[in-house]
Order: sequence, then C-alpha cells, then structure tokens
Amino acid sequence: MSRGVRIAPSVLSADLTRLAEQVDQVTKAGADWLHVDVMDGRFVPNLTFGANMVAALKTVSTLPIDVHLMVVEPEHYIAPMADAGAANLTFHPEATIHVQRQLAAIRQRGMKAGLALNPGTPLGRAEEVLDDVDLLLIMTVNPGFGGQSYIPSSDRKIERAKAMLSSRGRDVYLEVDGGIGLDTIAAAHAAGADTFVAGQAVFGANDPGARVKDLRRRCGVTA
Repeated sequence: MSRGVRIAPSVLSADLTRLAEQVDQVTKAGADWLHVDVMDGRFVPNLTFGANMVAALKTVSTLPIDVHLMVVEPEHYIAPMADAGAANLTFHPEATIHVQRQLAAIRQRGMKAGLALNPGTPLGRAEEVLDDVDLLLIMTVNPGFGGQSYIPSSDRKIERAKAMLSSRGRDVYLEVDGGIGLDTIAAAHAAGADTFVAGQAVFGANDPGARVKDLRRRCGVTA
C-alpha cells in the first residue's frame, strides 16, 4: 500500500511477448497490484485470460494479483483462481444467482472478495451484501475491451459509493477501472477512489514504470 493510493496495472494491455520485462518495470516503479481481466465471451463479448495467467504472473512477480472476473457463473472460477495464487477475486452480481454465497466462498479460500458494478448497475446491488465485501469495483466504462474512454458521470457514482461505505463503517478498497489515465485519475481520486486499474495508460506508454509514478503523482502522492 502506498499512502492510501494503489496503482494496479492491467496486463490486458501489456505486450505479452515482453510480459516479464514489463511486469518488472512496473514493479520496480512501485505498482501495488497486478490486475488480470478474465473474460469468457458470454458476460462480455471478448475472450482473455484464465487461471494460467495468474499462475504465470506469480512466477515473475511478488505483487498481489487482482483478478476481475467478467464471466457467467463466477463460482466455477473460485477454486482455480485460489490455487493459482490470486489475492483478490472480483465478480459482477448479475453473473450469479447467489451473490453472498460466492463472496463467502472467495473469502473461505483465503482471497479478498470483490464486487464489480457496471455503469448501469445501481449501488444497491452491493449495499445488500456489503458486510461480505472487501473490495468494491466501480466500472468507469462498460466492460469487455481495453482502451475505452472514462465515463464522466462516474465521478458522482464514486462519491456515492464512498459515502455508502463510510455510512456503514466499511473500510474496503474502492477501486475504479476503465479509462484511467493522467487526465482522469485525479478526479476519480478526489471523488473517493483509492485503487486504480490502468491498462493502456501504463503499458501503452514508452516507459510503463515512469507512467506508474506519474499516475501516483496525479493523486498527490510524490513517492
């Protein structure tokens, strides 16, 4: 943890032919987590990684692996992701019938349990199970593809999410994902977010490590 701000580069945007090198760059620059997007082609119209990517990252990095499941029936992924070494496992409430059961199962396997809310998903979907949540992920784009633009109204949703967490006395990670870059991270941080997934903004830069530091500085953190 770095003074209340966590930067989580998303390997979805990394050059997979240079993955170990780029992971080393962002690790040395002070990245806090590595973010892995898992898509099944059903919940979102794209296919990406599975537990094998998490296992591979564990061989080249000591950073916690933050996994975002954009899949139908995330319950089938809990054991494989735990076995692969994931630290956090986040899913969408629309993707499973028994949301609380899956949150509890994730915790039972030693991972932090996260719930992800799409731009059109109300905060109430999380409020009902907030006592079982370690991480709340506010999607600031519609999920499924990297490189999208930040939805400006997301700032107000982040503010309301922060207020909801504070009113319930829940000290959980408030993560944002989608369009996070040098021009958007400061507003998201000011709205209350403390954890930032950045893909293209980091790995699309000439120097991914320097970009991690730049993003942190935009949040008012200088080291």
